[in-house]
Amino acid sequence: MSIRTQKHPKIVTKHKDGAANGYLVPLYNVHDGFFAAGTDPKQVYLTVISPGETKGPHLHQIRTGFFTCIKGDIKIVLKTAEGYKEFYSGENHDYLSVEVPTGTPALMVNSGEGEAFVLNMPNPAWTPGMNDEYSADFSDYK
Repeated sequence: MSIRTQKHPKIVTKHKDGAANGYLVPLYNVHDGFFAAGTDPKQVYLTVISPGETKGPHLHQIRTGFFTCIKGDIKIVLKTAEGYKEFYSGENHDYLSVEVPTGTPALMVNSGEGEAFVLNMPNPAWTPGMNDEYSADFSDYK
């Protein structure tokens, strides 16, 4: 199984006089080729992970998720046939986007001191009545 990731570096923004006034981070562009045909996001939502907390481990049988931490830092752990794979996303990790394919058990860990704000861009879109969350066993994860 191939897990796709994409870094999103900061681009400095400037006033008319050339002085820096902040930055932008482009997370999704239909032209960048990150999303395979037919897997492009159908929704974007924010999930927040409290300091020292986790979301998961669980998996989805219907949808694929694309996660990017936009505030704070997280570790995303995927359980694959080859073993566990760890990815880091957030302010200190180039806002890495990580694809979590359908059927892949995953765990997100807030590795920072404050709340972690994570965008999920699933396909298909999530709805409260979807019933597509299944427990996953990570008991052998370090």
